Amino acid sequence: MSAARSSTPRKVLGRLSLPERTYVADALRTETVGGVLLLVAAVTALIWANIPALHDSYESVSHFHFGPATFGLHLSVVHWAADGLLAVFFFVAGIELKRELVAGDLRDPKAAALPVVAALCGMAVPALVYTLTNVTGGGSLQGWAVPTATDIAFALAVLAVIGTSLPSALRAFLLTLAVVDDLFAILIIAVFFTSSIDFAALGGAVVGLAVFWLLLRKGVHGWYVYVPLALVIWGLMYNSGVHATIAGVAMGLMLRCHRHEGEAQSPGERIEHLVRPLSAGLAVPLFALFSAGVVVSGGALGDVFTKPETLGVVLGLVVGKAVGIFGGTWLTARFTRASLSGDLEWADVFAVAALAGIGFTVSLLIGELAFDGDAVLTDEVKAAVLTGSLIAATLATVLLKIRNAKYRRLCEAEERDEDADGIPDIYEEDDPAYHLRMAAIYDKKAAEHRRIAEEKAAERRAVAQVPGGAGDEDGRPA
Repeated sequence: MSAARSSTPRKVLGRLSLPERTYVADALRTETVGGVLLLVAAVTALIWANIPALHDSYESVSHFHFGPATFGLHLSVVHWAADGLLAVFFFVAGIELKRELVAGDLRDPKAAALPVVAALCGMAVPALVYTLTNVTGGGSLQGWAVPTATDIAFALAVLAVIGTSLPSALRAFLLTLAVVDDLFAILIIAVFFTSSIDFAALGGAVVGLAVFWLLLRKGVHGWYVYVPLALVIWGLMYNSGVHATIAGVAMGLMLRCHRHEGEAQSPGERIEHLVRPLSAGLAVPLFALFSAGVVVSGGALGDVFTKPETLGVVLGLVVGKAVGIFGGTWLTARFTRASLSGDLEWADVFAVAALAGIGFTVSLLIGELAFDGDAVLTDEVKAAVLTGSLIAATLATVLLKIRNAKYRRLCEAEERDEDADGIPDIYEEDDPAYHLRMAAIYDKKAAEHRRIAEEKAAERRAVAQVPGGAGDEDGRPA
């Protein structure tokens, strides 16, 4: 039996387990709503910044400073959005990553290889495309990391708008890919965009994280304990010179995401369920509102395709992401001798890879960090991120629409629950009890049809026996 099992080829992007499918559906539902709000916030920012009568107010609000100067936190609204609100986003990303490592697909090294390799290739190839574009065109290499990030909320918002019934396996692949992508983006921010370090503040942040970890291990409960402690850790991390969002992901990774006996949810799952709507519905849209407001003109859009820095960002997102993720997935399948799920084609993988070229939130953040001090180039890179994301979204929309009818059939099969037990039938095909329930259902239907057939036959006989009732002139039945 074991030999037969080991000889069975592993499927790439095969059907999810039922618990994983339920988790992915819940997570993506929130992210999709948040993505729509993100789209609204981005459009609002562009309108606010580009209407002459409103432009000055956008600048005034964005650069309004508030906060305790004594603690080094007298920051502009833009900085509070990028360093404060995005810490909430990265906190959720940390929990997602921890859950994937202990209870999701990443706990199995063989299953983890696919999204990890795909994410790495999906970051390396865009960086390479950007670098080659700027080496050839004589541009700055500082922005190499800008096109490496995928914005899962924006990508899912595009899916919601175009109404594509993407199968759960592809949605899960996109979600896991984005989680791994976020991890490496955090590492890039920590390693490459930390210029000077205040070791006293960093030491204080580390001590705060140690206290946070001990309280979790001791089972201490109460938001009134953890929220003030989290704010202190965040403030110390910000003052240390290390990007403050690192504090968010560090605290997320510390939460326990495996369930103890008798637990319906782990602490990590419970807190993620509470904080994710705050992240997707408030933190990320507000960041977009104060980061996406770049002045767009015909000349500015033309510069996007002529300057090496901005062209590198666009090509990195549109070409680099699609080629990198698709190539990484294909190579993983090729060298692990895994075969693609029979329900999908490689064209589907390429469409999702193109969708991953939507790099918004983290790309905008890295763009601000990479070209800090050069306001003009920062705005131009932001315009390039918006342009590249729009092109990637359009390309993915066309590719996904071509296969939308096939996706709808797959989704209908995944959702079908004829025995009405709350579990899709496709997950019960090996359960004898399911087939007995279905036999009883079909027997009941057959009995009902027999009863109706007998009633109809009786009605026909009754009509035939009435003289001239429904016959012809000879009294024969009609």
